Amino acid sequence: MLAPWAVRHKSWKKRLAWRLYQARDVGSAKVIHATSAQEASALRQVGLSQPIAIIPNGVDVPPPGDRQGVNTKTALFLGRIHPVKGLENLVLAWARIWPPNWRMVIAGPDEGGHRARIEEAIRDAQLDHLFSFVGPVADQRKADLYRKADLFILPSFTENFGLAIAEALAYGVPVITTKGTPWQEIETRNCGWWVDPGIEPLARALARAVAIPDAERQAMGLRGRRFVEECFSWRKIGSDMIAVYEWVLGKRSKPDCVVDP
Repeated sequence: MLAPWAVRHKSWKKRLAWRLYQARDVGSAKVIHATSAQEASALRQVGLSQPIAIIPNGVDVPPPGDRQGVNTKTALFLGRIHPVKGLENLVLAWARIWPPNWRMVIAGPDEGGHRARIEEAIRDAQLDHLFSFVGPVADQRKADLYRKADLFILPSFTENFGLAIAEALAYGVPVITTKGTPWQEIETRNCGWWVDPGIEPLARALARAVAIPDAERQAMGLRGRRFVEECFSWRKIGSDMIAVYEWVLGKRSKPDCVVDP
């Protein structure tokens, strides 16, 4: 919530709360936990000077599943239906590309009535037959959506971490996301596209993603799964968190995941 986009959204309420009590509360912490270097940078920008432990969220890696090729491919968004998620840009980018034999599934809860705005944008673009909303999902229903997806898209303006990206990669689904999320490594590991926020960059990435052969997309997904297994296992994250608490209690030296001002 301290990222620049989030601070600007309904900013006067947030500035008031920050001055009244939040700055004092956060400033009293011995150490702050951030889930990415990008989030840590946002914390520094608002003047927080104490050490920051950069430890990502953990992800359960499901057993491998078969991905059957079908004529109609599925792109998936999973998250809150909220302005920060950039769904209007997604609709407009889809309308420019109009990828043949692809459909778009939007899963997640409506916040503040924003779904109606997205549905209006879909109707205006004449994409009603290609977009579907499935509402909030969890557990097996969420797992089924990931398993059936050929591509995951999170066009957010900002994310401190973006857990749904890690989940999609764990299921072997290549990802399109924006530089508002801390996921540059999906490009360096060739398991997705990390683009500037906006309609044009999103449309270009979408065009590339749907044009490559199925086998290439599946290979990207397998690389993403290995990335998650290597960097986001609960064993590693639990070990790092224990090390931070032991350091705060004076029982060990500062762990490598902690950065000073």
